[in-house]
Amino acid sequence: MGHRTPLFDTHVASGAKIVDFGGWDMPLNYGSQIEEHHAVRRDAGMFDVSHMRPVDVRGAGARAFLRYLVANNVDRLAQAGKALYSCMLNDAGGVVDDLIIYFLRDDWFRVVVNASTAEKDLAWMEKVRTDRGFEVTLTPRRDLAMIAIQGPNARAKLWQARPGTRAATEGLGAFFAAETGDLFVARTGYTGEDGFEVMLPAAQAPALWADLKAAGVAEAGLGARDTLRLEAGMNLYGNDMDETVSPLDAGLAWTVDLKAPREFVGRAALERDGATKALVGLKLLDKGVLRSHQKVVTPQGDGEITSGTFSPTLGFSVAMARVPREVRAGDVVQVDIRGRLLSAQVVKMPFVRNGKPMI
Repeated sequence: MGHRTPLFDTHVASGAKIVDFGGWDMPLNYGSQIEEHHAVRRDAGMFDVSHMRPVDVRGAGARAFLRYLVANNVDRLAQAGKALYSCMLNDAGGVVDDLIIYFLRDDWFRVVVNASTAEKDLAWMEKVRTDRGFEVTLTPRRDLAMIAIQGPNARAKLWQARPGTRAATEGLGAFFAAETGDLFVARTGYTGEDGFEVMLPAAQAPALWADLKAAGVAEAGLGARDTLRLEAGMNLYGNDMDETVSPLDAGLAWTVDLKAPREFVGRAALERDGATKALVGLKLLDKGVLRSHQKVVTPQGDGEITSGTFSPTLGFSVAMARVPREVRAGDVVQVDIRGRLLSAQVVKMPFVRNGKPMI
């Protein structure tokens, strides 16, 4: 038996197919992954993301600590509630994890790390803290649950389920959060759609889930979450990057600030090695399905698919692949699928944004 979120019994009661995900018992789907995917693209769906780990970073040295810990620059966080996406690197420039940082006060930031890497991340953060003597405390918030509500009607349906949240959250821009009562509501997500991610006391999660369901928000599992994020061109830790992969080789150069004159973990390695590969989108031109680890054959050298799936929105298979840097959008490459070389076109990501095909 794996770890269970505060919503586990709710998922079972809804008939969810439960699978192991990074040591957690999580819902894969509630009957139809395709229907759950379309619900998010066309209306609103919700995901239990309580397995992810919020960590509060507090103390006089909080900003200095995060300035050194991550590759993006937390000095961009000057307004309460502003969020920043970044990678946390090792000394070799590999990605320990990707995360979101929320600025609450100068002495209080909230970092949300991935579930499967949470213990490793906390150990790394503690090592950096002690090795450099930063005056901060790191507090994992195991008392909080997280629910992601995503889709074109997601915000309106949260306001229907919790009318008191509207005043504090209607004016939120993308990558901003606000506290309203016991809820910490962020206009963030992992689907390429509008919506909120809500942190709240664990004991209150089942009631909010039930109220959202009553408001017409579809329950959605890990399967739909993966096809949605891939259509949106969003990386998955462990697939598209890990400790052996630089963010510069994972399509995440935009999350690395090398302009500001600050030291951060992994900077020397990034500046020394630069980018050696490119992460590109692929559209399969033949019949079949692109999957992780399939070989990509190009005139410039071989690459590999990092994430691949059939796209419910587009009606054909798409993938993210790490290939030689010389490969360009518009090129046609070959993918080895069970010993057959099938044609795929290199395209710019995302594949889908706000419900609309981009390719």
